[in-house]
Amino acid sequence: MKTLQFKITIVFFCLFVGTLVANGQNNKDWANFSKYAQANLSVKQPVDVVFMGNSITEGWASMHPEFFKGNNYVGRGISGQVTSQMLVRFRADVINLKPKVVVILAGTNDIAMNNGYITVEHIFENIVSMVELARCNKIKVVLCSVLPASHYPWRPEIESVRPITELNSKIKEYAKANKIPYADYYSVMVDDKEGLNPIYQKDEVHPNLAGYDAMEKVIQSILKKLL
Repeated sequence: MKTLQFKITIVFFCLFVGTLVANGQNNKDWANFSKYAQANLSVKQPVDVVFMGNSITEGWASMHPEFFKGNNYVGRGISGQVTSQMLVRFRADVINLKPKVVVILAGTNDIAMNNGYITVEHIFENIVSMVELARCNKIKVVLCSVLPASHYPWRPEIESVRPITELNSKIKEYAKANKIPYADYYSVMVDDKEGLNPIYQKDEVHPNLAGYDAMEKVIQSILKKLL
């Protein structure tokens, strides 16, 4: 009997190790530290603002580079990322750059379940953790609303309107309670169907140039007061 139990234990141990190895091979850089590793080394300090986010922030820096370079802003968005990944790389891509301010725009990919199921509460808690890390390092914070999206083209089966509204409500209430500026992109960019207004979008989720222009007006009015 003991021999049988030992064999079963060995089998489960091998399966466990095999799973760890497989996960390691598939996720060698899960948080994508390598994305900005070299760029971070060449950032000239002091930095005024770091924009932390996903593809919306990455596209912003790519489509409007003059907005970032001309204002001493640094973009640290990574396409497809969820808040858990942003939280893991927050030190490398934000804190270590020693900015005066960090602008956090996050959550839509969590709602789209890009990295599997997660509750709105846990998405919110990840954002709060980033805020706490920033404040502990004397970095001012701007929290942003998640942009409207009536659905996600790559995950059409997932409901988006209700969880986006719920998450934005939590972020706004938290920002007010903790005296943190709140950039309300949602109210500016939503249409009558609770999606991203066609004049501001190119694919129902990501802004076009007009969309980024609208976002820049919102965020600049806040940053001018903080800097």
